[in-house]
Amino acid sequence: MKLSNLQRFWISFILAVPMLIQMLAMPFHWQMPGYRWIAFGTTTIIMLIAAIPYWKSAWAAFKHHNSNMNTLVAVGTTVAYFYSIFALFTGRDVYFESAAYVTIFVLLGDAMEERMHNNASNALGKLLELQVKKAEVLKDGKYVDVPLDQVKVGDTIRVRPGQKIAVDGVITKGSTTVDESMITGESMPVEKTVGDPVVGSTINNNGSILFKATKVGKDTMLSQIVEMVKKAQTSHAPIQNLTDKIAGIFVPAVLIIAIITFTVWFVFFHATAVQAMLFAVSVVVIACPCALGLATPTALMVGTARAAKMGILIKNGEALEEANGLQTIVFDKTGTITNGKPIVTDLIGDPQQVLPIAGSLEENSEHPLAHAIMTKVKESQIKFPSAQNFKDLRGKGVQALVNGQPAFIGNAKLVTDCQLSAELQKQMIALQDEAKTVVLVGIADLVIGLIAIQDTPKPTSAEAIAKLKARGLKTVMLTGDNRNVAQAIADQVGIDQVIAEVLPGEKAEQIKKIQQSTSGKVAFIGDGVNDAPALSTADIGIAMGSGTDIAIESGEIVLVQNDLREVVCALDISRKTFNRIKLNLFWALIYNVIGIPIAAGMFAHLGLELSPELAGLAMAFSSVTVVGSSLLLNKAKIEDDPQLRKE
Repeated sequence: MKLSNLQRFWISFILAVPMLIQMLAMPFHWQMPGYRWIAFGTTTIIMLIAAIPYWKSAWAAFKHHNSNMNTLVAVGTTVAYFYSIFALFTGRDVYFESAAYVTIFVLLGDAMEERMHNNASNALGKLLELQVKKAEVLKDGKYVDVPLDQVKVGDTIRVRPGQKIAVDGVITKGSTTVDESMITGESMPVEKTVGDPVVGSTINNNGSILFKATKVGKDTMLSQIVEMVKKAQTSHAPIQNLTDKIAGIFVPAVLIIAIITFTVWFVFFHATAVQAMLFAVSVVVIACPCALGLATPTALMVGTARAAKMGILIKNGEALEEANGLQTIVFDKTGTITNGKPIVTDLIGDPQQVLPIAGSLEENSEHPLAHAIMTKVKESQIKFPSAQNFKDLRGKGVQALVNGQPAFIGNAKLVTDCQLSAELQKQMIALQDEAKTVVLVGIADLVIGLIAIQDTPKPTSAEAIAKLKARGLKTVMLTGDNRNVAQAIADQVGIDQVIAEVLPGEKAEQIKKIQQSTSGKVAFIGDGVNDAPALSTADIGIAMGSGTDIAIESGEIVLVQNDLREVVCALDISRKTFNRIKLNLFWALIYNVIGIPIAAGMFAHLGLELSPELAGLAMAFSSVTVVGSSLLLNKAKIEDDPQLRKE
């Protein structure tokens, strides 16, 4: 059975507990009975379970005349382990704990990275779960349930109200409204009639329809989105780890210094082979990458934990590095900048006349616009009578008898059949110019009022966008919604540029175009299924916590509270965490700059020597320094900290 990095970490950590106890007991001059042999046995198992992959990686790099972080791990652990075996049988001090804990600390960082990749794979599975399992297909004059994988192009499929549409197709009979928000991002339901296209996995709202399948299997829009996410996730060139860059120079230098140290002491100063080897081992031990291996994972753990307390989930270290070069932030509209559901924004006319009629006619409707109107009626605490002789005016609205009088509510198409005053017509046009959906309410053939409905921006969106622009970032809205609607929302919140009426498959392409047109990094913020490819394509994908599972999985940063001000906070904590990593690397290396010459015996004539034991202690102290530096992130002041907003 193949063990995961996390499983290997925990097994290795448990095996290393006796060595941890012994290290803690050293200041009290207590020696664990049989410690040297216990350390030998447990470290040997740890080497077999956890260290071999690093040795293989180091050997592969060596064969290509290269070195990396794994070279440091392999050299440090190998020298510490095999020297300790030599020391065990010659009565000298052993350094098994160095070999064991270097492996454990580095393995912890790999376990975190492995978890990130597993989450990315799960995202694709959640996308496929959106598909329906069966479809009602016309077979021999009857509609029968057919497994999705047996649906063919040309099949006639029936969809009832509230059901998901099985595959892509074109309506052949009936009319309805379809909720396409998870595919297009458009918050309003889309009216569909004969000849209109429908998309698989979207939701049929309020009418039975028949449609002819035009795309099935891997050709459907949902399957294409799955493929786009897969390609986007695998096409990212991995960011070269800063530690590997350092290791590329540092590792060969340390090995050369160790060889020179042994040679100089053995040849020129006529030291014994054991004495010369001790100097060389001291060099390698003090240069052992414990602190270097801790520099990144400890800062990441503290920084991401601090962010999590603020309601910001940062999934990987790449997002931290990319945030430092961020130049453009691209926003989805629906559910990201806006609330994601329509509300009544304007009421023209006498509320005491308009709202009772609206309530009577919309009380039993499942249409999203009806929900918005009923919310307004309930908030106003206005009572309304029951409607009778209800009639659906397909594509226009509804009518019924209210208190014995004919009443109606619907869209502008009703104007041709009803009287609309010049003043109300002027106000209707003004509201439509603001990209609001206008509903007309009337009695008999006279329009008595207007109700304007719109998906409005979140209260904090404008503030967050203003703060991002103050940091020198360009803001762009990328949406599948109507251009007029998108521009109206953009004007309200201060967005610099609008790219509207974009199909799901085009969002990722638009992100690529933006990336090509700017020298800096590009972040995308979204919440829907249609946003998943763009989230994966952008240099940084930021998902709203209220979004779909696939959006959350595709994003590298998740805003749990759905507040765009968290973007400002996330960028600040990302920058400070990444800067802390660089500071940690500095401290990890400065010990080597100071310690290696001493370990090599350059100051032995002054009585200043660094035995392998003291080299190991210095290495441990450098690790403590790095951990302490990372913990200071908990005290760092973060811009727009949600905790400070609550105080």
